[in-house]
Amino acid sequence: MRTTVSQVMTDSPIAVTPDTTYKRLAGLMALHRISAIPIVDEAGVPVGVVSEADLLARFRRPRASFVSGRHAKDEVRKANGLLAKDLMTAPVLTVGGRDSVDVAAALLARKGVRRLFVVEDGKLTGVVSRRDLLSSFQRPDEEIRHDIERDVLTGILWTAPGQASVTVEDGVVTLLGRLDNRGAVERAGALVADVAGVVEVRNRLDFVWDDETIRSAALGI
Repeated sequence: MRTTVSQVMTDSPIAVTPDTTYKRLAGLMALHRISAIPIVDEAGVPVGVVSEADLLARFRRPRASFVSGRHAKDEVRKANGLLAKDLMTAPVLTVGGRDSVDVAAALLARKGVRRLFVVEDGKLTGVVSRRDLLSSFQRPDEEIRHDIERDVLTGILWTAPGQASVTVEDGVVTLLGRLDNRGAVERAGALVADVAGVVEVRNRLDFVWDDETIRSAALGI
């Protein structure tokens, strides 16, 4: 149900080896209109990334005799680098293809980066950007409604025809009707929130009996 990174990522990304030259890196970025290229080892495992900013360090050319600290030394290395292994930034920020887009979005925000590289068994399989994560919210409302009715209400909750209705407007879902118990109502809201393209859930479902009260009474709470 929940949208995964593999569903929105760009697969088969452009990748190069550590011995790729500066000129080749710049040419690939220009040709494919991308702002960063992952560097992979012989096994396809990402070991670094070279971005436009890394290539532009050459034009700043800090003098080694006047720098101190790790960041400054990295700038000197990149300014004088001729190969990807000297220009790259490491380690690489990665995410799993089976991780949810929520996990990827949180990592992007926390690290303040534009993209994450997607790995499967440690090997590079794709790249996911901020724009990719937003793509799921472009789904048509009718498509979202259909998925909710088929996958959530009928497929998981087994609601009878006419027991609940779904309306979707600009990604905002409204649930109306009456389910058997409170637990089913709460579960419906949680499941619908995980459907790709859902911006908000307005759960206005009612229930016949309060199973939470009965459960609490049975436990003596």
